[in-house]
Amino acid sequence: MVIGRPRRPPVFSVPVRIYAHLSWTCWARLPLIDEPVAAFLQPFLLAEAKRHGARIIEIGVVPNHVHLLLELPPAYDVPRLVQGLKGASARLANRDGHARNESLRWDAGYDLRSVGLKQLPHVANYIRHQELKHGSPKPRVPNQPFRAGVVAEPALQRTDSISTSRVRSLLEI
Repeated sequence: MVIGRPRRPPVFSVPVRIYAHLSWTCWARLPLIDEPVAAFLQPFLLAEAKRHGARIIEIGVVPNHVHLLLELPPAYDVPRLVQGLKGASARLANRDGHARNESLRWDAGYDLRSVGLKQLPHVANYIRHQELKHGSPKPRVPNQPFRAGVVAEPALQRTDSISTSRVRSLLEI
């Protein structure tokens, strides 16, 4: 008989996967996102989400709003994540001169909805095709502001759809 510590039962770890669709709009739904701002936002949002422990699966940036499909960590602070994504992006875009003619401002609030594993391909396609639905950010014309009411021509690229197998490979399930 061995005397010592009692044996602990084995601990089984279950992978936690939390997916969410996050979207927010520009101030007063104005088209404040043009090509230079969109070019800044995409890598910035990827890095900021990673800094908060989240991973962006799909991103959709159109002239007046942003959509993200996120994989969230098991423990996360939604307001802090959104503050980092929205607040820091507007502050840096304005400070660093990406939003030259119109100041990038976000409207108050956001929409965050959970996404199930079976819904991932549909939500990813929805986000991927935002440019077709709303138009892509337009190039900036020098010395002319990006005017409200001007709708960008729909982008004809990115018409491919994402399959369940592609989502699984992205997620390494």
